[in-house]
Amino acid sequence: MSFSSKVKNEICRDTEFNKAEATALLSGIMKVSGTLGFSGDRKINFRVTTENPAIARLVFKLLKEHFNIHAKLFVKKSNSLKKNNVYLVMISHEMEVKELLKEVGVLNEEKDLISLEYSIPKRIIDTDECKRLFIRGVFLGGGSISNPEKSYHLEFVTHHEEYANEFSKILNSYGLNSKVIERKSSYVIYIKEGEQIVDLLNIIGAHESLLEIENVRIMKEMRNNINRLVNCETANLSKTVNAAVRQIESIKLIQKEIGFQRLPKNLREIAELRLNFPNESLKELGQMLEPPVGKSGVNHRLRRIEKIAEELRKEGK
Repeated sequence: MSFSSKVKNEICRDTEFNKAEATALLSGIMKVSGTLGFSGDRKINFRVTTENPAIARLVFKLLKEHFNIHAKLFVKKSNSLKKNNVYLVMISHEMEVKELLKEVGVLNEEKDLISLEYSIPKRIIDTDECKRLFIRGVFLGGGSISNPEKSYHLEFVTHHEEYANEFSKILNSYGLNSKVIERKSSYVIYIKEGEQIVDLLNIIGAHESLLEIENVRIMKEMRNNINRLVNCETANLSKTVNAAVRQIESIKLIQKEIGFQRLPKNLREIAELRLNFPNESLKELGQMLEPPVGKSGVNHRLRRIEKIAEELRKEGK
C-alpha cells in the first residue's frame, strides 16, 4: 500500500460530522474527483470516481446521513496497467442531485442557467473546522503524498487554474508555502518541505501519518549528522596525512642538500622528531620536546622548515 493510501485510509476513519462539516468535506471531494453528466430532458447526474474503497464508502455514508441520498455504488476494473478496482458513487436526477450540487458548491443556477462553480464559496469554509475539512476533501479527491523515505512531496491536482490559485491561498492561510504549476492539462498545487507537509497532515487530521513522517525525518537527520561528522573526520585526517607527507619530503630534502647541522636547534629537533614519528599529530610531537611546545609552536617550526625547503628547490632549478 502506498503512503498516500495509508494517509487517506486514516482520515476516512473519521466519519462523525455535523451538516456543515459534511458539506465542506463533500465539496472538497466532489470538486476534484466528480464528473457531471446530462441525459435527455436536461436531467443531471453526477458521479464520484476513486480507486480507494474507503473514500467511496465515506462519500456514500455522508450522502445518506446528511442529505438523505441513497447513492448507487458500482465497482469496475480500471483500464490502467495496474488493473485496480475503480469505485463509482452515482447520484442521479431522481435523487435531487441538482440541489445537492448547488449546496456543496459544485453548481450555480441563475435564471434557469446552470453553470459549474469553479471558485470556492465562502459559505462552505466559513469556520476553521469547515476549512480544514474542505482541505481534507480535496486531498481525498485529488491529492497525493510521496513516500517520506524517498522524498518530501505533497500535491493536489485540479483542472482549473482559478480554483488552483484560490485553493493555494487557502492552504497558505495556515502559514504554508504551497505553489501552483501547470502540468499538461492540469494544475498542480504542491508542497515540498518536510516540515510543511507535517503541518498539512496536522490540518487534515492525519495524526498517525504525521508521526510516521516525523520519525522518518528524525532518522534522516541523524543519518545526515553522522555522515557530516564522518566526512569532516575523514577530511581532517586526509589533511593531516597530506601535511605530514609534505613535511617529511621537505625535511629529507634539507637533510640531503645542506644537512640538519645547518638548521637552528629548535628546527633540527622538530625535523628529527617528524622523521622518526611520521604518524604523530602536531600536539603529540610538541609534547616530546624538552621543554614541551604547543601545537601552534610546532606548526610554526614545520612551516619554517617547509619554507627553507622551498627556497632550496628554487635554487636547484
